[in-house]
Amino acid sequence: MGEKITAAKAMLHYWEEPCISGTRGSGAVFFSGCVMRCAFCQNFDISAENNGREITEERLAEIFLELQQQGAQNINLVNPTHFVPQIIGAITAAKSRGLRLPIVYNSGGYERVETLRSLEGMIDIYLPDVKYFSDELAGYLSQAPNYFETAMNAVAETLRQTGAPVFDENDEILVRGTVVRHLVLPGQYKDSIEVINRLAERFGENILFSLMSQYTPFGRVKTDEGFQKFNRRITTFEYQKVLDAAISCGLRGYMQEKSSAKEEYTPNFDLEGI
Repeated sequence: MGEKITAAKAMLHYWEEPCISGTRGSGAVFFSGCVMRCAFCQNFDISAENNGREITEERLAEIFLELQQQGAQNINLVNPTHFVPQIIGAITAAKSRGLRLPIVYNSGGYERVETLRSLEGMIDIYLPDVKYFSDELAGYLSQAPNYFETAMNAVAETLRQTGAPVFDENDEILVRGTVVRHLVLPGQYKDSIEVINRLAERFGENILFSLMSQYTPFGRVKTDEGFQKFNRRITTFEYQKVLDAAISCGLRGYMQEKSSAKEEYTPNFDLEGI
């Protein structure tokens, strides 16, 4: 990506975790481009093909304020890593003009600790993935060397900044904390269990854990024969094995119903709100 911010949609998003979306929706801003190259990405049009519109920091600040005006529970920065310097400028400008919502940093977990440290004091809620335990799998599916160590160190840094989860007065909406997501992949439930065991061992109840069943073949897994075994949805057996592991480890948080694997949950990136 270039120096200018590129984004593809800004909307009230009702399909995040209940503590993020609440009843009013999360004010999601979807950025174009990505630091990873996931073969199955559901946002392939914008993450790999970079579709979107170039905007200024000033326009991004206006978008934050517009989402607040629409009643958003928070501002949700979706895949923001490669625009962090510009986002810092936009948040600073928006806060000077009355932005008061919590800021959510929603990423694939492939983050340098130095990048996250530059955001200290800006971000209230971190929402990273920990996608893989196997570095071989991370390289094959996402072209992300040393993924597991990188993601776990990133979670440690986000937790240092946020501390344990803090909810609103009704104990429903998260106002501060770290929520770690993990998407179960076809044929990889043993890798998922390794991720869960290590998250529980290292972070325990200091994080919230979100187990996701929504894997739907998108991008290269639908067209490239090299990814043929990933061109299916997960089975009930696979998901149940991973869910049982999360429960037995004592992680607290959220799990998706297996019926969540539907293409209609993927937004239409039509530049709405940009």
